[in-house]
Amino acid sequence: MNATAAVLDTRADIPSAFDVAGLALARDLRLAFRKRDEIVQPLAFFAVVTTLFPLAITPELSRLREIAPGVLWVAALLAALLALEHLFRDDARDGTLEQYALCGRSLTWLLYAKTAAHWVLTGLPLAVLAPFAGMALGVPVRAVGGIVITLAIGTLALSLIGAISAALTLGTRRGGMLLSLLTLPLAVPILIFGAQATELAMRAQSFAAPLELLAAFAVLGVTLAPLAAAAAVRISLE
Repeated sequence: MNATAAVLDTRADIPSAFDVAGLALARDLRLAFRKRDEIVQPLAFFAVVTTLFPLAITPELSRLREIAPGVLWVAALLAALLALEHLFRDDARDGTLEQYALCGRSLTWLLYAKTAAHWVLTGLPLAVLAPFAGMALGVPVRAVGGIVITLAIGTLALSLIGAISAALTLGTRRGGMLLSLLTLPLAVPILIFGAQATELAMRAQSFAAPLELLAAFAVLGVTLAPLAAAAAVRISLE
């Protein structure tokens, strides 16, 4: 009886996979705030790209509104790609990924936590910054809510897709270009539906249909992307 109770107490002290993932998420957030330049770089790139379009094309708001959805989404996609290269690479260099794989806990949950940290640090700030950048392109105020929602969901899907590409290119030298080549074709549907949802929001029309498609990509990514990334990381570590 005492032996059984001791075993139960020991099992109770062992953290669950969800708890370990939470610790990994908190760790990545703390490390990221120590390297604030890596957080600011994608946001600065996004702001500069969206600001240059009125200077390069025309300051006329009617023309800028026509290209605003495409500009916002292309700039957000490229900004998200800037941070993807460091998603797993730094942890692979210092041996953290190897420890994750050998710790006896679910590598899938740990990589999901790292991907969530990437979205919190990159995708979510881009979604918040997008309405302010969009106002330089003539985006009406009524479209702010729709832009934030669509970009938040769309960047989550981009982070999940990018996690697979980052894991696949983990063992390659100078994998930044290869990472972009793998991610961009997979991100085309998200780009199309996201720009369409933004355009409908600017016209004060219902954007439920493209938003639901974006949500479907995000749900599919949450379901499959961590599994695929974990398998690719294990292969690269062998």
